[in-house]
Amino acid sequence: MSLGGTQAEGGPSFTLSIRLLMHSKEVGSIIGKKGEFVKRVREESGARINISDANCPERIVTVTGPMESIFLAFALITHKLEEDMGSTLSGGVMMSRPPVTLRLVVPASQCGSLIGKSGNKIQELRESTGAQVQVAGDLLPNSTERAVTISGTPDAIVQCVRQICVLMMESPPKGATIPYRPKPVSSSAPVIFAGGQVRDHSTYNAYTIQGQYAIPNPDLTKLHQLAMQHTPFTPINQASSGYQATPGVDASAQMSTHEISIPNNLIGCIIGKQGTKINEIRQMSGAQIKIASAIDGATDRQVIITGSPANISLAQYLINARLTTEVSGMGNM
Repeated sequence: MSLGGTQAEGGPSFTLSIRLLMHSKEVGSIIGKKGEFVKRVREESGARINISDANCPERIVTVTGPMESIFLAFALITHKLEEDMGSTLSGGVMMSRPPVTLRLVVPASQCGSLIGKSGNKIQELRESTGAQVQVAGDLLPNSTERAVTISGTPDAIVQCVRQICVLMMESPPKGATIPYRPKPVSSSAPVIFAGGQVRDHSTYNAYTIQGQYAIPNPDLTKLHQLAMQHTPFTPINQASSGYQATPGVDASAQMSTHEISIPNNLIGCIIGKQGTKINEIRQMSGAQIKIASAIDGATDRQVIITGSPANISLAQYLINARLTTEVSGMGNM
């Protein structure tokens, strides 16, 4: 996020510039048919909206304008994304609307102010807005910026962005910022997996390249949609959840625990080399995941997932996706 001051009649006003990291399908939703929706956002909010190169699987959407214009633009964008998710899921059984997920791109030097001492600021942000907020631990490739993932209802996201803007204005970036620029991925270029395996990118696009490695596609919006529909891998034995709803309290804000059983011969693909895969699932889902020790004579290992219902659903989807990949033979290629 960048900040600039402009003089307006009646006193100074600040022009903000907020950058979003989005996948091509999300960008298509925002642009709309023949560019009608993005034109509407510009006209109704007064914000300027620029979208980066279309040849990349990920694109930067920059929203620029006075604070109120930015919040109006975010309100329109998040409601549109929620509406599109509802249309996608209309054929399935849905207990509640899935959360909308956005990723802000923020200079790493400002992330400390967002997190706060011992995480007090980010916890306050979560509690006051009702949104889930996570700051990535690693820098985006070839940049000095990090992704800040916000997930929740459109209203919660707008309130969260409002508070983040205030925090960022109070703590401007320190030093030079190298902005993240998504790179085009050639359809003929091979994808290098963490274990050294190579697979043609055109035949398997659930991974995106970062540096020399491929990581699971962090399109949390899409994953939330899939998690709310069904789980694709049937051999998992799902135990009863320890979750009980509290009357009058939003279920998405409550913590619960869910256990699943995974065959011993498949647990390695969930953990990954030196725990890389399980750590990716934890980071992307926001859930706490513990794998119980092996029991003599048992054919399965218990996996305990703790978090909000949305966190748990997303974690289950990511685990099932890993298992499906392994069972179908991709994990051994």
